[in-house]
Amino acid sequence: MFFQEEFETMPREQLRELQLLRMRDTFKRCYDNVDFYKKAFNGAGVVPEDLKSLDDLRKFPFTVKQDMRDAYPYKLFAVPMDKVARIHASSGTTGQATVVGHTAGDLARWGECFARGIRMADLGPGTVMQVAYGYGLFTGGLGAHVGGEVAGCCVIPASSGNTKRQIQMIKDMGVELLACTPSYALLIADSAIEMGYDPAVDFKLKAGIFGAEPSSDGMRREIAQKLGIRYCDVYGLSEIMGPGVAMECGHGEGLHFAEDHFYPEIIDPDTLEPLPDGEWGELVITTLTRECTPLVRYRTRDISRIIAQPCSCGRTHRRIDRIIGRTDDMLIIRGVNVFPSQIEQVIAEVPGIATQYQITVGTRGSLDYVELAVEMAPDFVFDEIRQLEGLKKKLAAELKSNLQIAVDIRIVEPHTIERSEGKAKRVIDLRKNTGTIRGIGK
Repeated sequence: MFFQEEFETMPREQLRELQLLRMRDTFKRCYDNVDFYKKAFNGAGVVPEDLKSLDDLRKFPFTVKQDMRDAYPYKLFAVPMDKVARIHASSGTTGQATVVGHTAGDLARWGECFARGIRMADLGPGTVMQVAYGYGLFTGGLGAHVGGEVAGCCVIPASSGNTKRQIQMIKDMGVELLACTPSYALLIADSAIEMGYDPAVDFKLKAGIFGAEPSSDGMRREIAQKLGIRYCDVYGLSEIMGPGVAMECGHGEGLHFAEDHFYPEIIDPDTLEPLPDGEWGELVITTLTRECTPLVRYRTRDISRIIAQPCSCGRTHRRIDRIIGRTDDMLIIRGVNVFPSQIEQVIAEVPGIATQYQITVGTRGSLDYVELAVEMAPDFVFDEIRQLEGLKKKLAAELKSNLQIAVDIRIVEPHTIERSEGKAKRVIDLRKNTGTIRGIGK
């Protein structure tokens, strides 16, 4: 396995020294070039010189998404416009768009971070890679694309959509590496099977790099089995960079954080106090090498934990666990906190049920109710209606036992729940805004 040895296997103490050096430089550039940070630092009673050790980071203020919205479009840029090589932005569907700029150096580092993940999958020069993330202002497509080129791959910029054509290209062009969302990978696999292919046999796929939304263990296994591939998880967010902030090596649980470029913290989302390694909480990221849009203690809202134990792959960068949900995606149902990914995990353990589902939350009178629509597995045969009712009762009992909530179950025919060619739309919460659909992982 190829390492970027200078950084990926750096001794921990040496890495911490590098992080402190780069963090000091970042804080000074933020303070000197971005009015928002000068005011935020002054308001917290700190200046960049107060960062004498990494433990001093907790003295500095957080940055949240609303700060980025308020800074629209360029108020968080730390470089002049003649140094900005590319701009990405959020959709703005839930408020003012967030805008992130990249210098040429930022783009080069982004490509290297994603390329590390390709090498972790034991792929690289000569690999045919199909990118089925969306291109454009969304960071997924171009982030994976540049990473593939840095790793020496032959990149097919398929973007998302036109699934049958995607499948034909995978087969005809001998694609070995697929990059897209997990839900789209599953749609590709199911569609290929419907077209008469056995992807695990008929295609040359070896690995997939999947991200932008959570996936349960059951969904991961299903994708890996149907496509005959090694499943690799990637983490990223457009505010920080895009895909490649952390990558899964496959030698142990979790994703290696690119600690030479980003500094992770886990905080209690209620008290905002840092938590020790191993405890679950909200992931907070400080950029260390970003030139155009550096961010200090950015609250991602993603729920994870830091795994500090050494990894057998030889990399010394700590790992984060797979994202289990978001603080702003958490459903509060009759006082019980529930993440959609928890429901998916229960579904995946019940035979006869596919991992395609949709949750509807509403009110009856003054009480919340939850309806879960799930698909039958295509190859599962029911002998009689009583068996179907028994399956519904089993799933409802498992959800009640694991999550302490009552759920109305509706089992539907295979392929009747709407598929997405981007992020899966899993939750319809009728309590907040009638008809609003939220995509997990946004």
